[in-house]
Amino acid sequence: MHGTGPPLVTPFDADGALDEAALRDLVGWVESRGVDFLVPCGSNSEAELMTAEERARTIEVVADEASVPVLAGTGSPGKRETLAATESAADVGADAALVVTPFYYGHDQATLEAYYREVADESPIPVYLYSVPVFTDTGLDPETVGRLAEHPNVAGMKDSSGDIAAFQRIRERTADADFDLMVGSGGVLGQALAAGGTGGVLALANIAPEATTAIYGAHEAGDDGRARELTAACVDLDHSVTGEYGIPGLKYAMRQRGAPAGHARSPHRPIDDEARAALDDRLAEFEELRAEF
Repeated sequence: MHGTGPPLVTPFDADGALDEAALRDLVGWVESRGVDFLVPCGSNSEAELMTAEERARTIEVVADEASVPVLAGTGSPGKRETLAATESAADVGADAALVVTPFYYGHDQATLEAYYREVADESPIPVYLYSVPVFTDTGLDPETVGRLAEHPNVAGMKDSSGDIAAFQRIRERTADADFDLMVGSGGVLGQALAAGGTGGVLALANIAPEATTAIYGAHEAGDDGRARELTAACVDLDHSVTGEYGIPGLKYAMRQRGAPAGHARSPHRPIDDEARAALDDRLAEFEELRAEF
């Protein structure tokens, strides 16, 4: 996977049920704004609040509707669940699997490496590693990633550590492999591309896909300075829909931009008036900058 893609939010109706019609519309909304691939059942998809059957159906709907590659989130704490979800995703047309580090129990690097090798050995589609320590309290060391990159069915990684120095170390250790290295934070997209990244899986691409597309386009045109400038213009909006207000804030902001994002699922709660006002201000600032994109 190269370019930028959203960990696609999952639209739920007011009662918390999966809204398949809205999900199909959302695929079209982000695709029309230039995304390069889609990631159903990622962190911003509320996948951990869905049943296995709902996750499988979400991936099926996205794969059926999409005209770009689909990188399906299939990771669970255990190998059996992960492989079952990966096989299901492959059956409905997903192109690759994004597999988060096993969470809940603590695992050392040797255990994580062995786990990923076992998953990659049995997966019918290419596997992308996913390291997101803020949620799992577990990260993949650059040395571990370097060894895993040699596996023929490990195709790449989404690094959501937010650590550009570690990102560079991973790139150095995977430089000789056919290995896609994608960043997981829109606030450092330009810097990550300049450091050798091949793209990003970004919450920002849900709400402002034209912006992430423009940043990647500037990098591809050889203008990393421009890519960093455009990234800087999006930092406040990105932080608002990730660090400050989370998924309920992201979905609110998407709805304000006309995206069929639906509602967040419990235990998430709707954002309050103060948060809505703050997000409206961020969106107004972004709209003023849109001419740059």
